[in-house]
Amino acid sequence: MGNPYEQDLDKNAANHQPLTPLTYLERAARTYPDHIAIIHGRQRIDYRNFWHRSLKLASALQKRGIGKGDTVTVMLSNTPPMLEAHFGVPMTKAVLHSLNTRLDAAVIAFQLDHAETKVLIVDREFSSVIKQALELAKVKPLVIDYDDPDYAADAPYPKGERIGSLDYEAFVAGGDADFAWSMPDDEWDAISLNYTSGTTGNPKGVVYHHRGAALMAYTNTIHAGMAKHAVYLWTLPMFHCNGWCFPWTLAVQAGTHVCLRWVRPKPIYDAIADLGVTHLCGAPVVMSVLINAKDGDKREFPQTVSFNTAAAPPPEAVLSGMADAGFAVTHLYGLTETYGPAVVNEWHGAWDDLEKGERSAKKARQGVRYAALEGLTIMDPETMRTTPADGETIGEVMFRGNIVMKGYLKNRKASDEAFAGGWFHSGDLGVMHADGYIQLKDRSKDIIISGGENISSIEVEDALYKHPSVASCGVVARPDDKWGEVPIAYVELKPGKSATEAEIIEHCRALLARFKVPKAVIFAEIPKTSTGKIQKFRLREMAKVA
Repeated sequence: MGNPYEQDLDKNAANHQPLTPLTYLERAARTYPDHIAIIHGRQRIDYRNFWHRSLKLASALQKRGIGKGDTVTVMLSNTPPMLEAHFGVPMTKAVLHSLNTRLDAAVIAFQLDHAETKVLIVDREFSSVIKQALELAKVKPLVIDYDDPDYAADAPYPKGERIGSLDYEAFVAGGDADFAWSMPDDEWDAISLNYTSGTTGNPKGVVYHHRGAALMAYTNTIHAGMAKHAVYLWTLPMFHCNGWCFPWTLAVQAGTHVCLRWVRPKPIYDAIADLGVTHLCGAPVVMSVLINAKDGDKREFPQTVSFNTAAAPPPEAVLSGMADAGFAVTHLYGLTETYGPAVVNEWHGAWDDLEKGERSAKKARQGVRYAALEGLTIMDPETMRTTPADGETIGEVMFRGNIVMKGYLKNRKASDEAFAGGWFHSGDLGVMHADGYIQLKDRSKDIIISGGENISSIEVEDALYKHPSVASCGVVARPDDKWGEVPIAYVELKPGKSATEAEIIEHCRALLARFKVPKAVIFAEIPKTSTGKIQKFRLREMAKVA
């Protein structure tokens, strides 16, 4: 007889459509056409115009021959064109590639060639480095300049020269607001391309699909607690994992994007107080900017602002300072390969009553899987067996689900290695606690092996952050004739604070086993990525000559 639920019940256009975040903007524009979608300086763009401008961008791109499988690259800050590109580019079935605005010319040239860029939209702030990159690259894309009319008078960086053959506004004006966009042929089709940091060798191109982006947008709405017409401040760079997919997320609840070109305390506080910001995301450095702002830059505001952060767990003092300033911090974790954060430290109200040490231990954990992630576990990468949920046995963090990348562009070997055994191998080492919450212990390459003993750099850093003078720190291995390697610490002090190497080492001795205590403390500015992550590879290079 067969399965009766499979007989005469076929997929068709009426009951099965590919998932894509593009429909979210269409719905928001139809439902709330007059609601403000984007605020940027003096600009106010409602959902009707956001939709029409995205359509016109798509139309203009199609007129230039852009279609399925083509790459449109952007070098843009957190500005309206970046949001328009997140919808307009995939409306043509092309793929959006967002460049990290801190990259040098050689890396940009590599990415342009590897992505086979056909069109390149460039903010004039970055025209100098893009001009250099184009001289190095083999591809010759159509270059379009974006001249921001709200470029601040007190800008830390001056506008560069025009290097394109077209102006962005003129290009969009040449498009059709009635452009007949179409759904992706398949939700598995690529929607965007993001490159890893490439700390070893060339960066890898991470490919996202429409299905993952659509599901991530829904899930962000849930885990960020976004109500209708939420107001989101862009401190997180939109180039970073497509802004953790929040460019697509806000349309679900017809929220308002508040663009911010540079992370500076006064504009952040002004936006929160004057525009009613409800949500923002960022690295710990943004929290530091907020907490350590001058009194003249700070503003009072009535609402509690949700702040999502996705790096090392913030120290208790930082969380306390954020709470006092009116922010509720949620700790997330993920990778470029998982569309940004895919793990959330779901907080239990009962934990608020725990003793400070126990509460801090709960906050230090990365958490449980996002609602859109089907599997999160800790495994032995060699045997692919799940490690005991004892909070002690270290294994590799692994992911499985629809918010895991398609794979690495033009790199089958790396994709196969990443997906070995039917799980995505993160390269992060961690433990599983009895209640199902995971906790990172280190990157596999960051474990320090001293005299045969494994030392977690994160554990040592946690101890350092408990010192009242430490603002930022990084612990790496230094070669040692006797022990093979030993931990050394790079420390950046808080403004106006002081500490000696001896004081820091004595502080660590009170908290760590002796073999884990840094053998040297070097006071220096900690190198960070554009998204605020500490660049361990640079610290390792510094340690070789320390």
